[in-house]
Amino acid sequence: MSRYDLLIKGGTVVLPYHGEVRADLAVRDGKVAALADDIAASEAGEVVDAAGKVVLPGAVDAHFHLGIYRDLALDAFEETRSSLVGGATTVVSYFRTGSHYLERTGPYKEIFPEVLDRVSGRCWTDYGFHLAPMTVEQISEIPFLVEEHGVTSFKYYMFYKGFDLAANSRDAQAFTMGDEYDLGHLYLIMEQVAAVQQARPDLRLSLSLHCEQSELMRVFIDRVRSQGDPQTLRAYHEGRPPLTERVAIGEATTLASHTGTNINLLHLSSQEAIEAVALARASYGGIDMRAETTLHHLCLDHDTLDARGGLGGKVNPPIRTKADNEALWRRVADGTVDWVASDHACCMEAEKGEELWPARPGFGGTALLYPVLFSEGHVKRGLSLTRVAELASANPARAYNLWGRKGSLAVGFDADLTVVDPGLTQTVTAERCLSGQDHCPFEGVDLTGWPVTTVVGGQVRFRDGDVVGEPSGRYAHRG
Repeated sequence: MSRYDLLIKGGTVVLPYHGEVRADLAVRDGKVAALADDIAASEAGEVVDAAGKVVLPGAVDAHFHLGIYRDLALDAFEETRSSLVGGATTVVSYFRTGSHYLERTGPYKEIFPEVLDRVSGRCWTDYGFHLAPMTVEQISEIPFLVEEHGVTSFKYYMFYKGFDLAANSRDAQAFTMGDEYDLGHLYLIMEQVAAVQQARPDLRLSLSLHCEQSELMRVFIDRVRSQGDPQTLRAYHEGRPPLTERVAIGEATTLASHTGTNINLLHLSSQEAIEAVALARASYGGIDMRAETTLHHLCLDHDTLDARGGLGGKVNPPIRTKADNEALWRRVADGTVDWVASDHACCMEAEKGEELWPARPGFGGTALLYPVLFSEGHVKRGLSLTRVAELASANPARAYNLWGRKGSLAVGFDADLTVVDPGLTQTVTAERCLSGQDHCPFEGVDLTGWPVTTVVGGQVRFRDGDVVGEPSGRYAHRG
């Protein structure tokens, strides 16, 4: 019998917060068992040749939407398969009651077990969930969700008090199928999260926030529609401008400073938004607030996408400008941004249509997580590979109670990793992403540095463009 199950041999291993080391990495029983200068190939049952390649901890794609527009079980299978392409080995998906997802409301005590049952055995990656309390009853369930299901992160959508998901209707209550969804509701969630945090100091209990201010959105959307109602991504950006993010960040951080709630500010899309975060941190130094941006807000701009035509790039918050892209990259480099995620939401081209406001927002991107960070971050902008690993893996793992299992390649951590070929340049296509989605806003972009092998729990699940074996992802109980 071999000493090790799997050996990753000859690569440059990237250890978050420490650096790069030329080492062999051995796996036993699904865990990293050894890092050494030279481990004989004969000691392992399977060997992956990583000579000339980079070995990174499997990405923790911490912003995902399984089942938002499609059958939950189908999405779990096809979209976590896509994650393997980008080197992601864990996804943490958002779920809420109301329109989309399961199209109903009720207590999570009844609904969440159904969610877990539908995705069980279907995921190629390990997986967890953030839950959004849409009703007062669901707020009261937070202690139960922490203890029973290990859900330690929750969500509030700030613009739902005035609009539906697409910003096509102002009948928000019909969309949420919930109670009064205003700042008072947000305050009650924060109070409950903070109270549970006091009872569980061993965990980081947190509330994630989609920051766009709905009253201002109403003014700007009405203005855009009254001026000829252009059907472009620029018009969507103008209807939901960065000011709405900035004001919402101010509201959310003010409430968090009062309640003492740990918060995560999601998918920051603009220079105004990220500067508002920096200001809030300076103003409320005692509050744990962490900042996320996405691949598309780092790399895509509305003028370029509008020149190509179509509404495939409609997303919330909107795609901004090249100047916003570069401002976010600067804040990625200086540490203001804590992690980068995909905000993956499989949405077919037919669901976009030709009319801006009814078009469904969101698109997939998990297959591009490490390729974008490697190509645009490391190769083009000089981010260290250590910083890339922190952005994609270690920092979200720390934020969401996965550290110690996920986020590093240290001995004892789960053997979740990806082997990246630093010289491999490929053009992004929908087919290459292995998603159920039939289009991709990154289509035609050349990226350098793609995963050639992805390992989940010590099992090779992706090799040279194809999946291997069967889904074996496990639910990540974070309590």
